[in-house]
Amino acid sequence: MLARMMIRFIFFFGLCCSLSACAAPPSPTEKTGSTAERIAQLKDRAMYYYWHGGDVGKNEKHLFKGLTLRGDYDAVARALEEASTLDPYDLDVKFSLASTYLLQKKRPEALRTYRHILNLAPDNFEANLLYGTYSKLNGDNHTYTKIMARLERLYPERTRMYREKFAALEQGLKEPVSISVPAIPPAHDHVIVVLGYALMEDGSLSSPLIGRLETALAMANYNPQARILVSGVEAGPMRSWLMDHGISPERITMEKASHDTLENALFSLPLLLEERVKSVTLVTSASHVRRALMLFREAAAFYARMNGIPETIRFTHAAYLDYPSLEEANRISLEERWVLYRDLFRVSGIWQYPGLQM
Repeated sequence: MLARMMIRFIFFFGLCCSLSACAAPPSPTEKTGSTAERIAQLKDRAMYYYWHGGDVGKNEKHLFKGLTLRGDYDAVARALEEASTLDPYDLDVKFSLASTYLLQKKRPEALRTYRHILNLAPDNFEANLLYGTYSKLNGDNHTYTKIMARLERLYPERTRMYREKFAALEQGLKEPVSISVPAIPPAHDHVIVVLGYALMEDGSLSSPLIGRLETALAMANYNPQARILVSGVEAGPMRSWLMDHGISPERITMEKASHDTLENALFSLPLLLEERVKSVTLVTSASHVRRALMLFREAAAFYARMNGIPETIRFTHAAYLDYPSLEEANRISLEERWVLYRDLFRVSGIWQYPGLQM
Protein backbone atom coordinates (compact mmCIF):
# COMPACT_ATOMS: atom_id res chain seq x y z
CA MET A 1 0.00 0.00 0.00
CA LEU A 2 2.78 2.39 0.97
CA ALA A 3 4.66 1.58 -2.20
CA ARG A 4 1.56 2.35 -4.29
CA MET A 5 1.19 5.71 -2.54
CA MET A 6 4.84 6.46 -3.23
CA ILE A 7 4.39 5.63 -6.92
CA ARG A 8 1.48 8.06 -7.15
CA PHE A 9 3.55 10.73 -5.44
CA ILE A 10 6.49 10.08 -7.76
CA PHE A 11 4.27 10.26 -10.83
CA PHE A 12 2.90 13.63 -9.73
CA PHE A 13 6.34 14.90 -8.73
CA GLY A 14 7.83 13.75 -12.01
CA LEU A 15 5.03 15.43 -13.95
CA CYS A 16 5.64 18.68 -12.09
CA CYS A 17 9.38 18.40 -12.79
CA SER A 18 8.72 17.79 -16.46
CA LEU A 19 6.40 20.77 -16.72
CA SER A 20 8.78 23.09 -14.92
CA ALA A 21 11.74 21.83 -16.97
CA CYS A 22 9.92 22.65 -20.21
CA ALA A 23 8.72 26.10 -19.18
CA ALA A 24 10.03 29.22 -20.88
CA PRO A 25 12.85 31.07 -19.07
CA PRO A 26 11.60 33.61 -16.55
CA SER A 27 11.64 37.22 -17.66
CA PRO A 28 14.54 39.36 -16.47
CA THR A 29 14.00 40.75 -13.00
CA GLU A 30 12.12 44.02 -12.83
CA LYS A 31 13.77 46.65 -10.69
CA THR A 32 10.31 48.01 -9.92
CA GLY A 33 9.12 44.74 -8.38
CA SER A 34 9.29 44.09 -4.68
CA THR A 35 12.47 42.53 -3.34
CA ALA A 36 10.61 39.29 -2.65
CA GLU A 37 9.29 39.19 -6.22
CA ARG A 38 12.72 39.83 -7.67
CA ILE A 39 14.27 37.07 -5.53
CA ALA A 40 11.55 34.62 -6.59
CA GLN A 41 12.19 35.49 -10.26
CA LEU A 42 15.92 34.93 -9.81
CA LYS A 43 15.35 31.53 -8.21
CA ASP A 44 13.04 30.55 -11.07
CA ARG A 45 15.65 31.74 -13.54
CA ALA A 46 18.38 29.78 -11.81
CA MET A 47 16.34 26.59 -11.97
CA TYR A 48 15.47 27.12 -15.61
CA TYR A 49 19.14 27.37 -16.50
CA TYR A 50 19.96 24.43 -14.23
CA TRP A 51 18.07 22.29 -16.77
CA HIS A 52 18.51 24.29 -19.99
CA GLY A 53 20.93 26.33 -22.05
CA GLY A 54 24.06 24.20 -21.80
CA ASP A 55 25.81 21.79 -24.10
CA VAL A 56 25.76 18.22 -22.75
CA GLY A 57 29.04 17.28 -24.41
CA LYS A 58 30.91 20.37 -23.21
CA ASN A 59 29.51 20.07 -19.69
CA GLU A 60 30.47 16.41 -19.51
CA LYS A 61 33.98 17.15 -20.74
CA HIS A 62 34.35 20.04 -18.28
CA LEU A 63 33.37 18.18 -15.12
CA PHE A 64 33.41 14.40 -15.54
CA LYS A 65 32.79 11.99 -18.40
CA GLY A 66 29.99 10.13 -16.62
CA LEU A 67 27.97 13.18 -15.59
CA THR A 68 25.27 14.31 -18.02
CA LEU A 69 24.52 18.00 -17.45
CA ARG A 70 22.12 20.01 -19.56
CA GLY A 71 22.30 23.42 -17.90
CA ASP A 72 24.11 26.73 -18.24
CA TYR A 73 25.72 26.95 -14.81
CA ASP A 74 27.27 30.36 -15.38
CA ALA A 75 23.72 31.69 -15.78
CA VAL A 76 22.63 29.78 -12.67
CA ALA A 77 25.47 31.29 -10.65
CA ARG A 78 24.71 34.84 -11.83
CA ALA A 79 21.05 34.52 -10.80
CA LEU A 80 21.89 33.08 -7.38
CA GLU A 81 24.64 35.61 -6.72
CA GLU A 82 22.12 38.41 -7.33
CA ALA A 83 19.52 36.67 -5.17
CA SER A 84 22.07 36.32 -2.37
CA THR A 85 22.91 40.01 -2.63
CA LEU A 86 19.23 40.93 -2.38
CA ASP A 87 18.74 38.64 0.64
CA PRO A 88 22.07 37.94 2.38
CA TYR A 89 20.17 36.24 5.24
CA ASP A 90 18.83 33.39 3.06
CA LEU A 91 21.09 30.43 3.80
CA ASP A 92 19.29 28.21 1.28
CA VAL A 93 20.36 30.53 -1.52
CA LYS A 94 23.93 30.30 -0.25
CA PHE A 95 23.75 26.49 -0.23
CA SER A 96 22.46 26.62 -3.81
CA LEU A 97 25.20 29.02 -4.85
CA ALA A 98 27.89 26.78 -3.33
CA SER A 99 26.46 23.80 -5.25
CA THR A 100 26.62 25.80 -8.46
CA TYR A 101 30.24 26.76 -7.84
CA LEU A 102 31.00 23.04 -7.49
CA LEU A 103 29.40 22.38 -10.88
CA GLN A 104 31.58 25.15 -12.30
CA LYS A 105 34.63 23.58 -10.57
CA LYS A 106 35.07 26.83 -8.64
CA ARG A 107 35.99 24.95 -5.49
CA PRO A 108 37.59 27.79 -3.49
CA GLU A 109 34.42 29.87 -4.06
CA ALA A 110 32.24 26.93 -2.97
CA LEU A 111 34.25 26.36 0.20
CA ARG A 112 34.20 30.07 0.98
CA THR A 113 30.40 30.10 0.62
CA TYR A 114 30.02 27.12 2.99
CA ARG A 115 32.29 29.01 5.39
CA HIS A 116 29.96 32.03 5.17
CA ILE A 117 27.03 29.78 6.13
CA LEU A 118 28.98 28.38 9.09
CA ASN A 119 29.90 31.87 10.26
CA LEU A 120 26.16 32.62 10.43
CA ALA A 121 25.01 29.17 11.65
CA PRO A 122 27.96 27.40 13.31
CA ASP A 123 25.99 24.31 14.32
CA ASN A 124 24.30 23.69 10.96
CA PHE A 125 24.83 19.97 10.32
CA GLU A 126 24.63 20.08 6.52
CA ALA A 127 26.98 23.04 6.18
CA ASN A 128 29.54 21.42 8.49
CA LEU A 129 29.34 18.07 6.72
CA LEU A 130 29.61 19.54 3.22
CA TYR A 131 32.38 21.96 4.15
CA GLY A 132 34.36 19.25 5.94
CA THR A 133 33.97 16.59 3.26
CA TYR A 134 34.70 18.89 0.34
CA SER A 135 37.69 20.28 2.23
CA LYS A 136 39.04 16.73 2.49
CA LEU A 137 38.52 16.16 -1.25
CA ASN A 138 40.39 19.43 -1.76
CA GLY A 139 43.36 18.05 0.20
CA ASP A 140 42.57 19.58 3.62
CA ASN A 141 42.36 16.55 5.92
CA HIS A 142 42.88 18.67 9.04
CA THR A 143 39.64 20.60 8.51
CA TYR A 144 37.73 17.39 7.79
CA THR A 145 39.00 15.69 10.97
CA LYS A 146 38.23 18.75 13.07
CA ILE A 147 34.71 19.17 11.71
CA MET A 148 33.80 15.48 11.99
CA ALA A 149 34.95 15.44 15.61
CA ARG A 150 32.73 18.45 16.29
CA LEU A 151 29.76 16.84 14.54
CA GLU A 152 30.23 13.66 16.57
CA ARG A 153 29.75 15.73 19.71
CA LEU A 154 26.74 17.64 18.37
CA TYR A 155 25.01 14.99 16.22
CA PRO A 156 26.49 11.57 17.09
CA GLU A 157 23.91 9.40 15.28
CA ARG A 158 23.81 11.36 12.03
CA THR A 159 27.59 11.63 11.97
CA ARG A 160 27.98 7.88 12.50
CA MET A 161 25.51 7.27 9.68
CA TYR A 162 27.54 9.40 7.27
CA ARG A 163 30.81 7.80 8.29
CA GLU A 164 29.20 4.46 7.36
CA LYS A 165 27.99 5.88 4.04
CA PHE A 166 31.45 7.21 3.24
CA ALA A 167 32.97 3.81 4.04
CA ALA A 168 30.38 2.06 1.84
CA LEU A 169 31.10 4.48 -1.02
CA GLU A 170 34.84 3.85 -0.82
CA GLN A 171 34.25 0.10 -0.63
CA GLY A 172 32.03 0.28 -3.72
CA LEU A 173 34.85 1.94 -5.64
CA LYS A 174 36.82 -1.30 -5.31
CA GLU A 175 34.21 -3.13 -7.41
CA PRO A 176 35.63 -3.45 -10.94
CA VAL A 177 33.64 -2.33 -13.95
CA SER A 178 32.21 -5.30 -15.83
CA ILE A 179 31.23 -5.28 -19.50
CA SER A 180 30.12 -8.92 -19.40
CA VAL A 181 26.63 -10.26 -18.86
CA PRO A 182 26.36 -11.24 -15.16
CA ALA A 183 26.02 -15.00 -14.69
CA ILE A 184 22.62 -14.83 -12.99
CA PRO A 185 20.27 -17.83 -13.33
CA PRO A 186 17.13 -16.95 -15.34
CA ALA A 187 14.41 -15.83 -12.94
CA HIS A 188 11.12 -13.94 -12.97
CA ASP A 189 12.18 -11.79 -10.02
CA HIS A 190 15.18 -10.38 -11.90
CA VAL A 191 14.93 -6.99 -13.63
CA ILE A 192 17.32 -5.32 -16.07
CA VAL A 193 17.25 -1.56 -15.41
CA VAL A 194 18.51 0.49 -18.36
CA LEU A 195 19.39 4.10 -17.62
CA GLY A 196 18.69 6.79 -20.18
CA TYR A 197 21.02 9.32 -21.78
CA ALA A 198 20.27 12.63 -23.48
CA LEU A 199 18.77 12.32 -26.97
CA MET A 200 20.21 14.08 -29.99
CA GLU A 201 18.74 17.45 -30.94
CA ASP A 202 16.57 15.79 -33.60
CA GLY A 203 15.18 13.34 -31.03
CA SER A 204 17.19 10.35 -32.22
CA LEU A 205 19.14 8.07 -29.90
CA SER A 206 22.70 9.13 -29.06
CA SER A 207 25.64 6.72 -29.36
CA PRO A 208 25.98 6.23 -25.58
CA LEU A 209 22.29 5.38 -25.30
CA ILE A 210 22.46 2.91 -28.17
CA GLY A 211 25.47 1.31 -26.50
CA ARG A 212 23.51 0.89 -23.28
CA LEU A 213 20.54 -0.59 -25.14
CA GLU A 214 22.74 -3.05 -27.01
CA THR A 215 24.18 -4.19 -23.68
CA ALA A 216 20.67 -4.54 -22.25
CA LEU A 217 19.57 -6.52 -25.30
CA ALA A 218 22.39 -9.02 -24.75
CA MET A 219 21.29 -9.31 -21.11
CA ALA A 220 17.66 -9.80 -22.10
CA ASN A 221 18.51 -12.50 -24.63
CA TYR A 222 20.69 -14.32 -22.08
CA ASN A 223 17.93 -14.19 -19.45
CA PRO A 224 14.60 -14.41 -21.35
CA GLN A 225 12.59 -14.52 -18.12
CA ALA A 226 13.96 -11.21 -16.88
CA ARG A 227 11.88 -8.09 -17.21
CA ILE A 228 13.28 -4.75 -18.35
CA LEU A 229 12.77 -1.31 -16.85
CA VAL A 230 13.83 1.65 -18.98
CA SER A 231 14.37 4.75 -16.85
CA GLY A 232 14.50 8.40 -17.87
CA VAL A 233 12.65 10.95 -19.94
CA GLU A 234 14.05 9.00 -22.90
CA ALA A 235 12.12 5.85 -21.87
CA GLY A 236 9.70 5.94 -24.83
CA PRO A 237 12.38 5.84 -27.56
CA MET A 238 14.33 3.29 -25.50
CA ARG A 239 11.30 0.99 -25.35
CA SER A 240 10.75 1.37 -29.10
CA TRP A 241 14.38 0.46 -29.82
CA LEU A 242 14.14 -2.70 -27.72
CA MET A 243 10.87 -3.71 -29.37
CA ASP A 244 12.40 -3.12 -32.81
CA HIS A 245 15.13 -5.56 -31.79
CA GLY A 246 12.80 -8.35 -30.79
CA ILE A 247 11.89 -7.67 -27.16
CA SER A 248 8.23 -8.23 -26.35
CA PRO A 249 6.50 -5.07 -25.10
CA GLU A 250 5.06 -7.07 -22.18
CA ARG A 251 8.57 -7.41 -20.79
CA ILE A 252 9.22 -3.66 -20.70
CA THR A 253 8.19 -1.20 -17.98
CA MET A 254 8.80 2.51 -18.43
CA GLU A 255 9.82 5.04 -15.79
CA LYS A 256 9.80 8.26 -17.78
CA ALA A 257 9.78 11.07 -15.22
CA SER A 258 13.45 11.13 -14.20
CA HIS A 259 15.83 13.76 -15.52
CA ASP A 260 19.06 12.59 -13.87
CA THR A 261 20.60 9.57 -12.18
CA LEU A 262 19.33 10.45 -8.71
CA GLU A 263 15.78 10.57 -10.04
CA ASN A 264 16.42 7.31 -11.97
CA ALA A 265 17.05 5.69 -8.60
CA LEU A 266 14.35 7.42 -6.56
CA PHE A 267 11.64 6.87 -9.17
CA SER A 268 12.58 3.33 -10.20
CA LEU A 269 12.97 1.75 -6.76
CA PRO A 270 9.28 1.94 -5.76
CA LEU A 271 8.35 0.19 -9.01
CA LEU A 272 10.86 -2.56 -8.27
CA LEU A 273 9.73 -2.95 -4.66
CA GLU A 274 6.09 -3.09 -5.72
CA GLU A 275 6.95 -6.12 -7.88
CA ARG A 276 9.01 -7.74 -5.09
CA VAL A 277 12.11 -7.81 -7.25
CA LYS A 278 15.03 -9.68 -5.70
CA SER A 279 17.87 -8.86 -8.09
CA VAL A 280 18.63 -6.00 -10.46
CA THR A 281 21.25 -5.61 -13.15
CA LEU A 282 21.95 -1.95 -13.87
CA VAL A 283 22.90 -1.25 -17.47
CA THR A 284 24.62 2.03 -18.20
CA SER A 285 27.93 3.40 -19.48
CA ALA A 286 31.20 2.41 -17.81
CA SER A 287 31.85 6.07 -16.93
CA HIS A 288 28.48 6.19 -15.18
CA VAL A 289 28.20 2.81 -13.51
CA ARG A 290 29.87 3.59 -10.16
CA ARG A 291 27.55 6.53 -9.57
CA ALA A 292 24.51 4.54 -10.65
CA LEU A 293 25.29 1.61 -8.36
CA MET A 294 25.93 3.89 -5.39
CA LEU A 295 22.70 5.84 -5.95
CA PHE A 296 20.51 2.77 -6.46
CA ARG A 297 21.94 1.02 -3.40
CA GLU A 298 21.43 4.11 -1.25
CA ALA A 299 17.89 4.62 -2.59
CA ALA A 300 17.07 0.94 -1.96
CA ALA A 301 18.28 1.28 1.62
CA PHE A 302 16.17 4.42 2.10
CA TYR A 303 12.96 2.84 0.80
CA ALA A 304 13.55 -0.30 2.85
CA ARG A 305 13.95 1.85 5.97
CA MET A 306 10.90 3.96 5.10
CA ASN A 307 8.72 0.91 4.51
CA GLY A 308 10.08 -0.98 7.51
CA ILE A 309 11.21 -3.95 5.41
CA PRO A 310 14.57 -5.72 4.99
CA GLU A 311 16.92 -4.71 2.20
CA THR A 312 16.42 -7.55 -0.26
CA ILE A 313 17.53 -6.31 -3.70
CA ARG A 314 20.92 -7.50 -4.93
CA PHE A 315 22.53 -5.22 -7.51
CA THR A 316 24.87 -6.27 -10.31
CA HIS A 317 25.80 -4.35 -13.43
CA ALA A 318 26.73 -4.68 -17.08
CA ALA A 319 28.40 -1.64 -18.62
CA TYR A 320 28.69 -0.29 -22.14
CA LEU A 321 32.39 0.52 -22.53
CA ASP A 322 32.74 4.21 -23.34
CA TYR A 323 36.48 4.34 -22.56
CA PRO A 324 39.32 3.25 -24.85
CA SER A 325 39.97 0.29 -22.54
CA LEU A 326 38.57 -1.49 -19.51
CA GLU A 327 41.74 -0.60 -17.64
CA GLU A 328 41.00 3.09 -18.11
CA ALA A 329 37.37 2.56 -17.08
CA ASN A 330 38.57 1.15 -13.77
CA ARG A 331 40.70 4.18 -12.92
CA ILE A 332 38.99 6.45 -10.41
CA SER A 333 39.87 10.11 -10.72
CA LEU A 334 39.58 12.82 -8.11
CA GLU A 335 36.96 14.46 -10.34
CA GLU A 336 34.81 11.35 -10.10
CA ARG A 337 35.13 11.31 -6.31
CA TRP A 338 33.83 14.89 -6.15
CA VAL A 339 30.82 13.85 -8.23
CA LEU A 340 30.21 10.68 -6.21
CA TYR A 341 30.23 12.49 -2.86
CA ARG A 342 27.98 15.22 -4.24
CA ASP A 343 25.44 12.61 -5.32
CA LEU A 344 25.77 10.67 -2.07
CA PHE A 345 24.68 13.81 -0.24
CA ARG A 346 21.77 14.23 -2.64
CA VAL A 347 20.46 10.68 -2.33
CA SER A 348 20.78 10.81 1.46
CA GLY A 349 18.43 13.80 1.61
CA ILE A 350 20.77 16.80 1.65
CA TRP A 351 19.39 18.96 -1.13
CA GLN A 352 21.98 20.75 -3.22
CA TYR A 353 19.42 23.45 -4.09
CA PRO A 354 17.23 23.51 -0.95
CA GLY A 355 13.56 23.69 -1.82
CA LEU A 356 14.36 23.92 -5.54
CA GLN A 357 16.26 20.86 -6.76
CA MET A 358 17.75 17.84 -5.02
